[in-house]
Amino acid sequence: MPATARPAPSLREFIAIVALIMALISLSIDNLLPAFVPIREALGVTNANDMQLIVTVYMIGSGALQIVYGTISDVIGRRPTLMIGIGVYSLGALIGAVAQSYEVLLVGRFVQGMGAAAAQVLAVALVRDRYEGRDMARVLSLVFMVFIMVPVVAPALGSLTIALAGWRAVFVSMLAMAVVVVVWFGLRMPETLHPDHRRAFSLQQIGKGIHATIAHRGTVGYGIAIALMMGCLMVYVSSSQQIFETEVYGLGPLFPVAFGSIAGAMGLAFFANSTLVRSYGMRRLSHICLLLFVALAIAGYATAVVYQGRPPLMLFASLLAAIQFLMCLTMPNFNAIAMEPLGAVAGTASAVLGLVTTLGGAVIGMLVGRAFNGTVLPLELTYLISAGIALVAVLWAEQGKLNLWTPR
Repeated sequence: MPATARPAPSLREFIAIVALIMALISLSIDNLLPAFVPIREALGVTNANDMQLIVTVYMIGSGALQIVYGTISDVIGRRPTLMIGIGVYSLGALIGAVAQSYEVLLVGRFVQGMGAAAAQVLAVALVRDRYEGRDMARVLSLVFMVFIMVPVVAPALGSLTIALAGWRAVFVSMLAMAVVVVVWFGLRMPETLHPDHRRAFSLQQIGKGIHATIAHRGTVGYGIAIALMMGCLMVYVSSSQQIFETEVYGLGPLFPVAFGSIAGAMGLAFFANSTLVRSYGMRRLSHICLLLFVALAIAGYATAVVYQGRPPLMLFASLLAAIQFLMCLTMPNFNAIAMEPLGAVAGTASAVLGLVTTLGGAVIGMLVGRAFNGTVLPLELTYLISAGIALVAVLWAEQGKLNLWTPR
């Protein structure tokens, strides 16, 4: 059957397919975290902070290509564009699996990120093609809930894979995951790009789509806020192994438990948002959570200062889980608000938004990650500064008024 004639999957299957596409991105980061030590030993990396490049190089590759996939998907459709991206991703995983030097491994990670860019852009575009407003926020929350639950088990799966077959087998598992995505998506997902929204390939049309995105005040303001929260998330992910496993708390093999517990709180937030957004509305719920995020960021930094960068594990983990919980109640709503007025250019808009948020997050993650000093102070300071600027960006997008009362 041609793609356009395929029956649309049910809501549950649609969410499962899109979540699996997103999970490919998360899996490619989180199941490699336990491999930092064996990779460092095998490839002769002398500076522990250099290991964070495994995450940031991947994210930079992902951010750099999103605009390409987004604009192409508005021309040829979502299905073929995703297949191209998964092919590039698989090539990067193969390079990583056979790399004999750290530099070649980083090349493979960059190529992987270039392919994963298609998954990130098209996951959001697929949802926007079918839903809008609160329904879009609800579906995105459910997608992100499944996506964020991957980190609950990914480090443990990575550790098990490494124990059984070595760190190179982690890249092989990524290839296997890519095959599953291609088969399920190819068999069950029809083309979601509406014929009226298909665009001819021309630089002028691409420019119009980009201009329509960056000319919208709300999209820009909320996009900046998302980028800052992504930066917080990247700093946490890239430094979590050093914080929990080795240099700060020395949990060793219990690292996956700590990482998974915080990821569980994030997954719970996405699930809660899928229900709460219908009653409270995107703006009211996200604005309340943003203010609470700012308050907890202040508390987290103050606690880190009092304990000279090494607060008690349970206190640090509890505050961090609460902050991540609030972020995950906020980000899908911010994403839906930013995308809501841009249905006619959803692919390009998702790409521009993804470019800003992913590259912004990756740059913040790289800069702060390189500044890791054996304490949690750089992490907590990042949350504090990002929360403050995000609040300013949202106030600018909403022309100085937060919606704390009206459910919209």
